[in-house]
Amino acid sequence: MELLRLSLFAIFLGLTTRSFAAPSPSQTLSAASPSFTYNSTTFLLNGEPYQIIGGQMDPQRIPPAYWRDRLSKARAMGLNTIFSYVYWNLLEPVQGTWTGDEEANNIASYFQIAQEEGLNVVLRPGPYICGEREWGGFPAWLAEVPGMLVRSNNVPFLSAAKSYIEHLASDISDLQITRGGPILMIQVENEYGSFGAEHNYTSALRDILRANFETVLYTNDGGVDWTLEGGQVHTVLAEIDGDPTSGFNSRGLYITDPTELGPLLDGEYYTWAPDQWGSNNPHNTTVGNPDDVEQFVKDINYVLGNSSASISLYMFHGGTNFGFGNGALWQNRTTVFTTSYDYGAPLDESGRTTDLYFTLRSAFQKYVQNGSIPDVPANLPRTSIPEFTLQPSTSLFDILGNKSTSKFPLTMEALGQAYGFTLYEHTSNTSINGNVQPGDRARDRVLVYVNSIRQGIIDSQYQHPLNVSVALKPGDKLQLLVENLGRVDYYSRGNPYRNYLQDPYKGILGNVTLGDKVIEHWDMYPLPLEDLGGVDTLPGKNSSTVKSGIPPIFYHGSFWIDAAAPSNNTALLDTFLAIPNGLKGNVWVNNFNLGRYWYVGPQQSLYLPGTVVRSGEWNKVVVLELEPGVRDGQMVAEGLAEREWANNPDVDCEHCI
Repeated sequence: MELLRLSLFAIFLGLTTRSFAAPSPSQTLSAASPSFTYNSTTFLLNGEPYQIIGGQMDPQRIPPAYWRDRLSKARAMGLNTIFSYVYWNLLEPVQGTWTGDEEANNIASYFQIAQEEGLNVVLRPGPYICGEREWGGFPAWLAEVPGMLVRSNNVPFLSAAKSYIEHLASDISDLQITRGGPILMIQVENEYGSFGAEHNYTSALRDILRANFETVLYTNDGGVDWTLEGGQVHTVLAEIDGDPTSGFNSRGLYITDPTELGPLLDGEYYTWAPDQWGSNNPHNTTVGNPDDVEQFVKDINYVLGNSSASISLYMFHGGTNFGFGNGALWQNRTTVFTTSYDYGAPLDESGRTTDLYFTLRSAFQKYVQNGSIPDVPANLPRTSIPEFTLQPSTSLFDILGNKSTSKFPLTMEALGQAYGFTLYEHTSNTSINGNVQPGDRARDRVLVYVNSIRQGIIDSQYQHPLNVSVALKPGDKLQLLVENLGRVDYYSRGNPYRNYLQDPYKGILGNVTLGDKVIEHWDMYPLPLEDLGGVDTLPGKNSSTVKSGIPPIFYHGSFWIDAAAPSNNTALLDTFLAIPNGLKGNVWVNNFNLGRYWYVGPQQSLYLPGTVVRSGEWNKVVVLELEPGVRDGQMVAEGLAEREWANNPDVDCEHCI
């Protein structure tokens, strides 16, 4: 999604009239059955007019056991087509290692279920997808390929992208409409016109896709002149997203190549917006905003009231950025998306229908055959888990693992690490003092310690983070714990900010200085926290020794679920896990990384799917609290049937901006 476009569309909404710009004629493609084709005004499914009523839902943000539930609810809302991003970084987390046969990454299975539920599919494979995902879906190992420059006509990038597309095609090509499957169309890149205008790059991607798929290709760009002109690709159907009024008119004005014209599609009509961490960032929702919902209905009527136009809701269902899956923006500071990708969507993060769902369902019913929409499955209640105690286990600094040494710091990627934390340690051989500068800038949140006592935090989420000054004596140990908050997933040309989409490095990039002195000789410890098995069995700490300023601590606890859910429906075990006295950290349940928590909000609890919960045994919870002892009260956890959103001051940087 392009956040910049939201304001642009609002401007255009007031400047345009609600009339469709007539597309230039394009040749009607062959309509041999089965097929998906188009002429100058209409999509054709097996030769018959087909109006896409779509919605975005990405399988890799949803527990696989819930795919059918979510897809059936999409069909019951009146959708006939699902739009889905595919995340390269999860399919190829290590170069040359393909995970498409793992349940959570089995895209073919997801598409087959969609077809069984009466839905067609529009595939959005990237290789760049944005989606508020970590580095826009790119795998972190790309950053260490020599000569790599993503989203460009760059030989290393196109070679890696070609390999990715070929692997994906080997998994799903038989699910194209031409072979009896549900895949109707495939998107080339993703909103590229906002990023650049290097047409030989997008043409190369077009050719890679055409070498591996035979269905219709399309582009999707913001509805203004420069985005459409930058994103268009010869012989590929050009479509828009955002406000349909201005977008459809703009396509008629700025797309003049007849090979790029055809029926109109609003490929991302925003049902609301994603949440970002911050004391002043409330949860995004249509609840209490009836004027916005009314505008949604007006826009749906505007699009579907013209038989030549189609629409896809972004999002129909957002899901969850489990683990370290969230992305970020750079706006002279790091703006970080929450673990929750609820999005204020018609189907909430836990897969329950909302008031918005039924409002939009009523809007769609006017444009489909009477009685063709299935009944809506009833929402199942979520479970509650009584509060249970979390006991301090061990310090993060006590389980450091493999060490690398270097005269100067190495980035997280150079250490072979993708996500999580990296600890940098330097033992001083002289007396020195001054402000700590962790490389070119904090990438992203740096907890500064001397001899394992926290001195302060340098947080790139603020344009003016705190200065942290330290004084070292011979033998003192300077420790910099760097948290990767999520690589930048979106950049738009023309804005005043640096392009960190093509500078994704985390950890420390450049030299660490104290005052004007460069600090040399470092020990470095990657802490990806991919497997925490056994942390809860390590020797524990006495709660009385947990004082503010000590290094991060793992806490552990457990809860019991008596019996399996009725009919083994694990959705009845869904809950929202809260750490009410925690400040900031991560939570694992049964070694599954639910994601990040942070007291500042707006997210105050983590979605715990019932698929992770084990009936008839103790469920193990591990919490990494980054700043133990800062908030009062014993560390506890509880499961909430109904979640709450709230914002609180950042006690580490109350006056930072």
